[in-house]
Order: sequence, then C-alpha cells, then structure tokens
Amino acid sequence: MTVADFASPNAFAQPQVAARRVLQALSAELQLPASQIQAAIELMDGGATVPFIARYRKEVTGGMSDDHLRTLEERLLYLRELEDRRAVVLQSIAEQGKLTPELQTAITAVMQKQELEDLYLPYKPRRVTRAQKAREAGLEPLADLLWQQPQTDPLLAAAEFVRAQASADAADTSTPQACLDGARDILSERWSEDPAVVAPMRDWLWQTGHLVSQLRAGKEQEGAKFRDYFDYAEPLARVPSHRALAVLRGRAQEVLDVRIDLPAPADGGKATPLAALAEGRLAVLLGWSHQGRAADDWLRRVLQWTWKVKLSLTLERELLARLREQAEAVAIDVFGANLRDLLLAAPAGPKVVMGLDPGIRTGVKVAVVDATGKLLDTATLYPFEPRRDVQGSLAILAALVKRHGVQLITIGNGTASRETDQLAAELLRLVQQPGLAKLTVSEAGASVYSASELASREFPDLDVSLRGAVSIARRVQDPLAELVKIDPKSIGVGQYQHDVNQTALSRKLDAIVEDCVNAVGVDLNTASAPLLARVAGLSGRIAEQIVLHRDQSGAFANREALKAVRGLGDKTFEQAAGFLRINGGDNPLDRTGVHPESYPLVQKLLEAAGRPIDALMGNRDALQRLRPEQFVDDRFGAFTVRDVLAELEKPGRDPRPEFRTARLLDGVHDITQLEPGMQLEGTVTNVTAFGAFVDLGVHQDGLVHVSQMAQRFVNDAREVVKTGDIVKVRVVEVDVARKRIALSMRPADPERDGARPRSGQGMPVRTQRHDGGGRGGSARTNAAAPQNTAMADAFARLKR
Repeated sequence: MTVADFASPNAFAQPQVAARRVLQALSAELQLPASQIQAAIELMDGGATVPFIARYRKEVTGGMSDDHLRTLEERLLYLRELEDRRAVVLQSIAEQGKLTPELQTAITAVMQKQELEDLYLPYKPRRVTRAQKAREAGLEPLADLLWQQPQTDPLLAAAEFVRAQASADAADTSTPQACLDGARDILSERWSEDPAVVAPMRDWLWQTGHLVSQLRAGKEQEGAKFRDYFDYAEPLARVPSHRALAVLRGRAQEVLDVRIDLPAPADGGKATPLAALAEGRLAVLLGWSHQGRAADDWLRRVLQWTWKVKLSLTLERELLARLREQAEAVAIDVFGANLRDLLLAAPAGPKVVMGLDPGIRTGVKVAVVDATGKLLDTATLYPFEPRRDVQGSLAILAALVKRHGVQLITIGNGTASRETDQLAAELLRLVQQPGLAKLTVSEAGASVYSASELASREFPDLDVSLRGAVSIARRVQDPLAELVKIDPKSIGVGQYQHDVNQTALSRKLDAIVEDCVNAVGVDLNTASAPLLARVAGLSGRIAEQIVLHRDQSGAFANREALKAVRGLGDKTFEQAAGFLRINGGDNPLDRTGVHPESYPLVQKLLEAAGRPIDALMGNRDALQRLRPEQFVDDRFGAFTVRDVLAELEKPGRDPRPEFRTARLLDGVHDITQLEPGMQLEGTVTNVTAFGAFVDLGVHQDGLVHVSQMAQRFVNDAREVVKTGDIVKVRVVEVDVARKRIALSMRPADPERDGARPRSGQGMPVRTQRHDGGGRGGSARTNAAAPQNTAMADAFARLKR
C-alpha cells in the first residue's frame, strides 16, 4: 500500500483498497489462498450461512470447515471495523492539516486496533492539557533546548522565558521553576504519546509485570469467597482466564485492590520497585542516560514524572483491559465448547418419558410425554415434608407408568433430587416393569423455559411449575430439540459468564447452536418453531409460518412443498432445504442430508448402479463400486460427489453418540456417605480450564482437578473429558462443611495423592498471610492444593 492509493478526495474510505487489505490479512492469518477467502466472503456477503457454505459449497471454498468459516467470520468483522476506524483516523488527522506522507503510510500499514490508536493518540481531539497550554505560552523551545542540549543549566535557560501570565487559564510563566514545569509537561506528553515509546513499554510491562491483588481493609467477611486472592501475585502474561476473571470480579465488588506491580520476594528480601525498572526502560527507549550534565537531574525527574503521571496509569488500564479481553475470550470459548457438548449429547430417542421436577414443600411435579414429546399427563406429589405422603405418591406414579407405558424416568438435579431419586428407585421395585429405568438430568434452564412466552404459547393452560417437568422429560429424548428453546446463557455450563462481554458471548453461543442444529438436521414435520428458527437461512418469523402451514395443511410430503410457505423464497429454500428432513415422505432423499440441488447427481448414480433409490440407499457394497471421479462435471465437483455417496451410505445419520447413563452407587445418596478411596461412576456436568465437575448423585458435584485427570501432563481439561461424558472417578477428599468433593481419574497412589500439583497445574505460588487476623503476621510462600477452592465455590454457586 502506498500513499498514492489515498490521493483522491474520498481516499480515506476507498472500499476496494480496504477490501484488498482485509483479504491479504485474512489469507496470511488463516494460511489459505486468497481466492478461497474471497469466495467465502462473497458467499457470506450474499447472505449464505456458515452451515450452508461448509456443507454445500465446498467446491467454492476449497472445503473450508465450519470452524474455519467461523474464524473467518470473526476476523472479517474485526478487520472491517479496523478499516472503518482507519478511515476516520486518517480523515481526522487530515482535517487538522497534520497528515504527512510518512504518517499516512504508517497508519495504512497497521493491522491491529491498538497500534492504530497509538498512532492516532497525539492527534486525537481532547480537552486542553497542561502541555498544550505550555506550548501556547511559548515554552516548547525551552523543552527542546534542555532535551537536545542537556549541558544547559535549566534555571538559567528557563529565566529567558519568564514573563507575566497571559490569563488565568494560560500556563504559569511567572518564575523559572514554573517555566520548567511547563517544559516538563511538554516532554512528558510527547514521550507518552510516541508510539515508538508506548508500544515497547506496553509489551515490556506485559511480560515483566505481575497481577497483584490484596484484600481491602475490613472486607474479610464480605469477600470470603475471594480468599485465594487476599495476597496474590502472578506473572501478568501467564494468568489463566478463570483467575483473571476472579480477581477482576473481586475488584469490581470492591473487595480487592488490584494493580500491576512486582511481588515481594519469597525470602522476604527487598525487591527492585517496578517504577525504577520502568524509568530505566523508558530512558533506554529515549536514548538518554545520566552523564552528570547540567540538565540531567532535571531530565531524570521528567522521566520519573512521565512514568508516574502518564504511562503507568495509562498502561495499567490498557493491560488490565487486555487481560480481561483475553480472559473473556477463553471463558467464552469454554462456554461454547461445553454448550456444544451438551447440545450434541446422546438422545434417548422416541421413548415414553416421565419427568420429575423435585421439590419439598411445593411438591414433586410430574409430567409424562409420549415418544414424540407430546404431553400426556401431569401430577403433583407430596412425598416429603410436611405431608410425607410416600405411599400415595408411589400409587400415583405406578398408575401413570402403567397407563402410559413409561419407559424412562428422568429426575431433575435440583433441590430434593436425591430424595426424589430414592422415590423413583422404590417405584421401580414396586412396578417391576422390564426395561424401565431412571436417571438424573440437569434441570438448568428449566425454570427459564417454564416462565417463557414460548412455554406459555405451548402450554397456555398448564401451571408454570409443571412446565419445568415437561422440559426435564423432553430433554432426555432429544437434548438438542429441547435446549434450543432456552437462552444458551441460562443453561449453566459457562465460566464466569456474567462477567464477560455479553454481545460477544451471545454471538458465540448463537453460532454454536446454529452449527449443532444443522449438523444433526431437523425433522420438518415434528420440529418446534424455536428449533426450526436455528436452521440455516430460517428466521423466527419464517419458522412460525412453517409451523402454521403444517398445522393448517398437514405434514409436508416433500421438500418442494416448503416453497408454498408464506414468505419462504428461493434463497431461503436454498439455504435451509438440505438441513430439513422428511421421514416417510414422497422422496426417500428428503430424509437425508443430500441437498435438492444434488438430486440430479443422485439420478446419475442410480443409472450407473442400475438400482432404484431404495435399493441403493444404505447399500455400502453397491455404493463403493461407484467411482466418484466418473461423476465430476462442471456442476458437481469432487467434494459434492463424495458427500452425496457418504450420505447415501448412511442416510440421515445422526452424529451424536449412543445413549447411556452413569451407574450410580446404591446406598450413596449424600455427601456425608462419601469416603476417600471410593470408586464411583458419574456424569461430567461442566468443564473448565482447571478441571471438570462430575455429578455423583449426592446433590453436590465433585471436582476432578486438571492435575488428577491422567498419568500424563494435561494442559486443558477438555483434552480428556467433555460435558456429558460418563467417567469413573475415585474420591480423594471430602469436606462436608464446605460441601466440596475432590475426585481423581488417576490410579490410587498414596504418596502422589498427598503431594502438591505439578508446576503449572495448581494455583500460582503466592505470598499469603497466616496470622489469623490479617495483621502482624509473617508472609510465607504457599503452593495451593490441587483444587482451586475459589473456583470450586464459584461454580458450585453457578450450578445452584
């Protein structure tokens, strides 16, 4: 890019130049040819969705996956925002008459928002500063003289600039010292706005500084949950996401004082102050050193002033913002990964299910749904205090099981979950029905659904409390179909979800839901409007029109019938058709992932195989005898041919795993019944950067710390487990009073189990006071136990 590119009057907003720069940047970042990137961008700009592009436009993009496309989508948004900001910056500086060719070239070259703002900082319109007043008072020559000729005596030089103060708002020039103060302000502002100084200082502070937090006086009780951070320090660049967000939350709640500094040495010795190191670093960047010249003492004080008043405050604010941004990005990724695992959990399938929403005084709410999820019956039981009607409750449940042929009983994992589970166990012994089973499921978000407008429309005459039982029953039949009705942020698998950027979180979670729904596919004749609305190309309004058309005209016989839906045009049909399934319709292909635009290709395959469609679908031997390259032409490329053959081999295949449940240990219903050494099976309910939470059926999830997951070093818990996994664990420690269960997935080893976690896997080494009252005690180095107690508390509260 050259200055000539911006020669025209509207140069600062030239879309072609900006688009070319964005394309080059994306190609370099993603390590993909520019032609592929350009093709994907054109499809996105044309309204194509990521699932559609990833599945049905592989020839155009060179087979880019949905992960590649999501990354492209995110970076494209960032770079386009950067280009818009670049145009504004260039225009602003040009209007001030300060845009030199060199500055313009520098601005057009940067590809990071922070670098752009660094360049713009000296020219950004703002209120009048002391340095500006000093320049207007004519003190800039004095500043330049003392900086360029440090052998000059400051007071003698300043005496030449003494004059009466022009006005009350003007800089003070009445004495030599006042003139020197004005010169100091000019140099300080100049250095603190020089990108060649600011950027290296920022990078140095990021690599050198520590995140330091300390308890505010009098906040011990109020901030008990942050006790791991009462006296904490960790290298800023290596602070994990969950610890960064915990510290920043403690700061926001005015429990912790947080700063960037250097920690006190573990041996109690005296540390070099960060300010001294920073001032030395600043001097090196400016090319200055104290040589005993007349102005050197004054210049050293100017350097100290620049760090203390200008750079330290600004850089600390920027780096804490950077730390938060990075921590939020990790937290959002963790939430997204957990949500994906939950949505793609194994479905129990078309079974008659009884859902139990536990409660004590308010009663246990019961809902029975048929194999399609249709509500059949409801009841409210009072087996616990104060009524204790156990026999009556069992009689009602047994009658419901026999009347509706219940095959599976699901129990919400909330209050009274274990007591309700015992009631269900007694029911199984009572009815002795072959194949009848029970399991505990997460009820996160069920109450949100119960009170939602959607639930009100679906069950207008049903009590709000009973709607939750319906959700608990349905979510085991098809977790994806039921959970899409709930705001993803209410499902409860996030890490500090309320502390992160809510716009970015929503964008990420919506993308995850869309990808999951389209990866599985949707039954057009049974799907709810919320589920249809997540299909590529379909909006909420179109989804409701589809349901309305289905209710008025009956089930769709084929995909082509979709075009009769009001408001559903050709573009929408193109995007959505391949992800919509019709079972038992006119065309067998409509129950597969083959897009209608590829039906002519299937006809060629049938002719080559010499078989009808029913004989070819699922016939692996016959399909493998067909050579894909023979069917490649101008319309259908190699990617499409291979995908069609794969879909015909396993028509309508579901990518989700086979349904199974954890075998809970009989007789263990409460945390008080757990003992170290017990071997248990449980379900992973949440995965974080530091470990995984496992439901053992004792009303309190246990934590498998990342250091206890495998014999090898594990950097991230998701390398080993994901939400919904069934795992075998061993109880390491039980703290009944604090409701904490420490688990391990490693073989028992008494010596190792009593040891501290390996470096990099436990909490950071810190200085923590152990004086009981927070005063007069000595500090000592303390490596935390394998379980991050503050995080365990936080997630226990989050799950509740």
